[in-house]
Amino acid sequence: MALPPGESPGFLLWHATLRWQRDIAAALGPLDLTHVQFVLLACAWWLNTRGEHPHQQALARQAGTDVKMTSQVLRALEAKGLVEREVDPLDTRAKRLRVTKSGAELAPRAIAAVEDVDARFFRPVAHADVVALLGRLADPDA
Repeated sequence: MALPPGESPGFLLWHATLRWQRDIAAALGPLDLTHVQFVLLACAWWLNTRGEHPHQQALARQAGTDVKMTSQVLRALEAKGLVEREVDPLDTRAKRLRVTKSGAELAPRAIAAVEDVDARFFRPVAHADVVALLGRLADPDA
């Protein structure tokens, strides 16, 4: 017998995810970023602040995104002047990513906006519990 929707973990997760995504989109809209653009910009910025200039595949791996889609989104971020894609001197087929000055100014503001949404959204649950549960759900080997 099928579970009623209100008792189905997948159905509840679907609705929670939709609500969270709407809140994220509302926070990022004024910054002229989509959620995927934010994730890739934030990951590139984070890696750059650690002295890394990743190639597109490494960024896609870090962000958990498809490589082809990552390339398309990076083109949009490049058009906005937020990232630069430079040919890797060691492998001319690869492009290394560098966040521009504008991107480096925007990334922390966008991260703060997203973290604010997360804090409000997950407030009913203790932070450590949320991180533990989502970490387990995100782990493909769990």
